[in-house]
Amino acid sequence: MRDLSGRRLWRRIPQLMIGLFLYGLGIALMIRGIIGAAPWDVLSQGLATHIPLTFGTITVIVSGIVLLMWIPLRQRMGIGTILNALLVGPSADVGFLIIPVTDVLWIRVIYFALGLTAVGAATGLYIGARFGPGPRDGLMTGLHRVTGRPIWVVRTALEVTVVAIGWLLGGNVGIGTVAFALLVGPLCQYFMRIFDVVPQGEKPLQPRTDAVEG
Repeated sequence: MRDLSGRRLWRRIPQLMIGLFLYGLGIALMIRGIIGAAPWDVLSQGLATHIPLTFGTITVIVSGIVLLMWIPLRQRMGIGTILNALLVGPSADVGFLIIPVTDVLWIRVIYFALGLTAVGAATGLYIGARFGPGPRDGLMTGLHRVTGRPIWVVRTALEVTVVAIGWLLGGNVGIGTVAFALLVGPLCQYFMRIFDVVPQGEKPLQPRTDAVEG
C-alpha cells in the first residue's frame, strides 16, 4: 500500500476527501433522479431491497468484497483505495438525507444531470490526487492484466453482470443507466486533466474513458 509521502500533500489530501464526498453526493443525486442508476449502484439498490441496511452500508460491503477479489489479482492498493471503499457509501447516505424526493420529471432529470457531472468531477479529483484507484477500477484493470482481454471487454462484462444481478434483485435500470455508460467516460477524462496533481519528474495521467468508475 502506498503511503502519504510525496509532494503537494497540502492539495492532494483535501482533494481526495472532497472527491470522495462529492462522488457519494453524485450517486445520491442520480438515484433520486429515478431514471436509472450507474451499474454498480443498480447492484447496491437491488441488494438494499432484500437486506435491512442502508444503500451506503451495502455499498461499503460490496466495495470490501471487490477489494478481496484484488488479492488473487495481485493488485496494489493505496490509501485512496481504502478511503474510497469506506467513505463513498456513507457520503451517498448523507446525500439521501439532504436531497428531497420528487415526482416532478424535469427536476428528476436535473438531479440526474447534476449527479452525473458530480461523479465526473469527483473522479477527476480523487484519481488526480494520486492515492490509488477505486476498488472497481482496480478490479477491472487487474482482470485486464491477468486475462489479457481488452479493457473495454472486461469493463463491459463486469458492468453487464452487475446490472443484470441488480436488476433481478430490484435495482433501477433505465435511460439514466445508458446515459451514464455513454457520458461518464468523457466527463471523467475532462476533469482528470483539470485536477491531476503531477509530482515532480512524472508525466500527467493519461485518463482512459473506459476506466472511470470507483
